[in-house]
Amino acid sequence: MATAAASVYPSLENRPIKETICLFDVDETLTPARQTASPEMQALLSQLRHKCAIGYISGSDFIKQQEQLGSSSVSVISLFDFCFAENGLNAFRLGKPLASTSFITWLGEEKYQNLVNFVLRYLADIRLPRKRGTFIEFRKGMINISPVGRNATIEERNEFEAYDNVHNIRKTLVEALKKEFPDYGLTYSIGGKISFDVFPTGWDKTYCLQHLEAEKASSGIDYKHIHFFGDKCMPGGNDYEIFSDKRTIGHAVESPEHTMKLLKELFKLS
Repeated sequence: MATAAASVYPSLENRPIKETICLFDVDETLTPARQTASPEMQALLSQLRHKCAIGYISGSDFIKQQEQLGSSSVSVISLFDFCFAENGLNAFRLGKPLASTSFITWLGEEKYQNLVNFVLRYLADIRLPRKRGTFIEFRKGMINISPVGRNATIEERNEFEAYDNVHNIRKTLVEALKKEFPDYGLTYSIGGKISFDVFPTGWDKTYCLQHLEAEKASSGIDYKHIHFFGDKCMPGGNDYEIFSDKRTIGHAVESPEHTMKLLKELFKLS
């Protein structure tokens, strides 16, 4: 399916805009938070893919990108040249998986349990407007911590975001973790409406760039122009590192509609 779908586009080395790739955050960049991409966005990305390489980069797992960007009949890996889930720890190139590693192997079980136990005790002692389920989500390249719980509805997510903007629930918990585990070599990155990611320092979204740099040796393509589009580009946001990296051309967006506007202007799309 992925190979067949990719074959309708020029090969990567024959895209009209040479040595260029557009990388996109997902939530609030390609889609509303945890919702699906619009037909207009899908059509525009397809237009863009005829001109240059495209890919997405997300901290969440592959299943969520399939829900938001793919469909029951179309795999998300057929819609992008490069798919980088979990900051690139779970990666695909033209539908084929790339080499990966894991958070738990790097950190070890003892330190992992110390971290989890601290978070659960901390969350048990705070009161929020609501609490739902899945406060810690274990992923291949990180853990995701959500004080309200990832099972919250869209309305409950919006409610928590507004509450967090006033009371700094996530920011305060991050500071507590930094103080408790100063020698664990971890980075804490707040993103989206309800959660933050915890991963080894250096395993932020810039992790995926190593896959693009490897293209020069494997396919001969030197991606000199890496455009990144994301909504959490401020310091502490989970797009900040890749947005500000010297290897990328960063574009801060406010919504999927803003992303589409920029793409039309930058690449002369209709």
